[in-house]
Amino acid sequence: MAEQLQSASGVPERRQIADVVAERIERLITDGVLKVGQALPSERRLCEKLGCSRSALREGLRVLRGLGVIETRHGKGSFVARLSAERDTSPLLHLFSSQPRTLYDLLEVRALLESEAARLAALRGTVADFVMIRRRYEDLAVRSGVCAEASPEEHARVDHAFHRAISEASHNSVLVHTLQSLSDLMLNSVFASVNNLYHRPAHKHVIDRQHQRLYQAVVERQPERAGLIAREHINSVRESFVEIEQEEQRLVRATMRLEGWN
Repeated sequence: MAEQLQSASGVPERRQIADVVAERIERLITDGVLKVGQALPSERRLCEKLGCSRSALREGLRVLRGLGVIETRHGKGSFVARLSAERDTSPLLHLFSSQPRTLYDLLEVRALLESEAARLAALRGTVADFVMIRRRYEDLAVRSGVCAEASPEEHARVDHAFHRAISEASHNSVLVHTLQSLSDLMLNSVFASVNNLYHRPAHKHVIDRQHQRLYQAVVERQPERAGLIAREHINSVRESFVEIEQEEQRLVRATMRLEGWN
């Protein structure tokens, strides 16, 4: 880092130092080390990690604030800002979330993206990545074991966290941030899965088994198998939703006939 902070003449230049500091922090964000909404470490900690002075760090943070990459909250510190523009995407997200049929489209996208994320995670995942995936899987297994005590929202969060840990282990920043940009919709689809399927023993058993197989394939570095299991998992959830929807439609038709609808 020290060499990067020198100008061509060997004399430090404040503007160049600020740019280098900003670029290093940007890299931490794109690599998923610092996540959207997360508070930045203390100035002392950042200076130690980046090998820069406090004044250089502050100028680098000022650059990032100007770009909208970080935001400072009075009395609370600096945080990684939302990377997608809410004012541009919120109408689209509203339409997607308000139309139930888009759930099936979203699950198709999840099958494509998450199968590739799982394949890459099995290929590229580090020991640290696998520790995180194991922790998230254990959280998921614990919640599944106490299904009656945990809320559907809590199940959805740990389910989502498990899949997100796998995507982060892909070490493809575009893939990770694409999935993150769909985070709200993803969480909605996971909640729908938990709310509709987890109370059905047969469906829940299938989901639990798929999660176990996916976890094992990733940490055992079986990329093709991991990708296949991830795709099968999402597609089976989609098929279960179709089955439930058809079952509900049959129930409605039968009830209408029973009540003598004219």
